[in-house]
Amino acid sequence: MHEASKTQISAEQIAVEGVSTKQISARQSQFLKELKKHRLFVQSARVILLVGFLLLWEVTSYFDIIDSFIFSSPSKVALCFWSMVLDKSIFTHIGTTLYETIVSFLLVTVISILLATILWFSKKSSEISEPFLVVLNSLPKSALAPLLIVWLGATPTTIIVAGMSVAIFGSILNLYTSFMSVEEETLKLIYTLGGKRRHALIKVVIPSSVPAIISNMKVNIGLCLVGVVIGEFLAARNGLGYLIIYSSQVFKMDWLLMSIVILCIIAIALYGIIGIVEKWYLKRL
Repeated sequence: MHEASKTQISAEQIAVEGVSTKQISARQSQFLKELKKHRLFVQSARVILLVGFLLLWEVTSYFDIIDSFIFSSPSKVALCFWSMVLDKSIFTHIGTTLYETIVSFLLVTVISILLATILWFSKKSSEISEPFLVVLNSLPKSALAPLLIVWLGATPTTIIVAGMSVAIFGSILNLYTSFMSVEEETLKLIYTLGGKRRHALIKVVIPSSVPAIISNMKVNIGLCLVGVVIGEFLAARNGLGYLIIYSSQVFKMDWLLMSIVILCIIAIALYGIIGIVEKWYLKRL
């Protein structure tokens, strides 16, 4: 009797669970449909806003509602870009800016991780250097560019260093904060089992801080691009920053706006690449 009653109870539980599972599946499918509709709406709205802005810009320029000499127009910007594609000069400027941005970004990533690790290992070093890092991070980096030109000359190295200066101090502070936010109980467990400081770093601190490192990289890629453009304003003969400052001086607004559009596309592309790396890492977890 006892076994029969248990069998009956389990059968009733399975039936109830089956109903609830069906309900959950229906709700989940409904939620996924609504989420898909929301994403489609957001993407459509973005496209409509962009196309509407370009059309408004083109129409107002064509009918002289705005001064086409100053504001240019999408068609003129496109024609300017195509003419520079034909003479291949645009590839030199894009390649120069991309190279300097990627090099400065990679250096910022490696150096900030190394310095944050050193600060985590030595509490005294972190206490001594923290106020200096805060001050340097708060300093307007455009003020450093003329000084860098005097020290290093008008070379690509100067521009790379200018790109690094915008991102590196904040990156070190953010990574150090992430390293220090690791749970103390986990670190105590490592030490209790006979592990050393380096074991805690390799086994716990770095793995738990990978999301923060990737998030930091997503911020740094844009900051490095900004720093490189600032450096190219002052110390370059090639690059999109040089093209912007030169075109503003000779009033070639088509070149200027084309350069700004290309910079926007580069920023989106670089950010998207790091986003792909982040998704790849999350899938591995």
